[in-house]
Amino acid sequence: MSEQNERRPAANFETVSIRTQTERSLHREHSAPMFLTSSFVFNNAEQARALFAEEEEGLVYSRYGNPNVDEFVQKLCLLEGCEDGIATATGMAAVFAGLAALLSTGDHLVASRAIFGSTHAVLTTVLNRWGIEHTYVDPADNEQWRRAITPRTRMLFVETPSNPGLALVDLEYLGRLAAERDLILNVDNCFATPYLQTPTSWGAQLVTHSATKFIDGQGRVLGGAVLGPAELIGKVRSFARATGPAISAFNAWLLSKSLETLAVRMERHCANALALARHLQQHPKISEVRYPFLESHPQRELAQKQMRLGGGLVTCEVQGGREGGMRFLDGLQMISRSSNLGDTRSIATHPATTTHSKLTEEERRAVAITPGLVRISVGLETISDIMADVDRALEQV
Repeated sequence: MSEQNERRPAANFETVSIRTQTERSLHREHSAPMFLTSSFVFNNAEQARALFAEEEEGLVYSRYGNPNVDEFVQKLCLLEGCEDGIATATGMAAVFAGLAALLSTGDHLVASRAIFGSTHAVLTTVLNRWGIEHTYVDPADNEQWRRAITPRTRMLFVETPSNPGLALVDLEYLGRLAAERDLILNVDNCFATPYLQTPTSWGAQLVTHSATKFIDGQGRVLGGAVLGPAELIGKVRSFARATGPAISAFNAWLLSKSLETLAVRMERHCANALALARHLQQHPKISEVRYPFLESHPQRELAQKQMRLGGGLVTCEVQGGREGGMRFLDGLQMISRSSNLGDTRSIATHPATTTHSKLTEEERRAVAITPGLVRISVGLETISDIMADVDRALEQV
């Protein structure tokens, strides 16, 4: 790689995200090419032996490493201030690898109650069968985190801001708590991205990403990453090599390219989202709006402390409960109805009946997912067009 990896967030984000590239080949290409190969050749038998014995560094097989994958990971490590990392085929593969590689039978995990539905499923239907227990806590209640720790606790897992309730976790507090108790603080940084928030600055050891969302930014490919100190990532890498959640070279190439425009995209996402949140606050058919940088958000001060901007997601409570929320979605003409987020195109979702439908009603209430809650991933369209489409849809409620 042309850039030196240091264990701190990149000081010049845009330059690092654009100029970190795999070394040029003899063809002197300006843009990194795709390395669509399943394997790599050895100069001789001894080199093959040394590579497999891990006595020498080099490429062996694309499930283990690939120039496009290495470039993508290197960029993320620089931007997040991490020593090492791996890329995976999906965001959930990254979440699972970071948990399964580092937790063993008898271990205990403390997690924010406000996490992605599939992460909840991993904790409750997979890890529990392996004798790995968990305790959920209110993400905003620092004392609950402290009280939930037991002698068997090995990790704290958080998602901040959360999906879809946009609750925040105090990363500085948890970073100190993790250091004090010798725990791994694992932060899902998917919705903030490294441009808005760097968890390692507050004491996190692991940073997990679904690159499918804002990092790709255009709804094209799936991908994930786990980043952290070499000692921990070595264990995650061994687990991933054995179990095979490898990202394709093409997806890694595309995601590395996407990182080049992450900063400018997130600036526009955040500006549009804040404007839409303020607009929705004035609408008589909206009873509540949640957005981290909105003046009414109860954790606004914390958001401004640990985030550069408020992110690209807005959630709102539509009048009329579930029926009102569904009518709102059906009334949209421009904004897409999809379960994804982080796209250039604005997307609206009804979490109670889609992304979080597998949770019980009680579990949804505990994380503020009400029947009328709508999540809007605010895209890059002209903000007046986004507002006009929302207003037209609200006329149907």
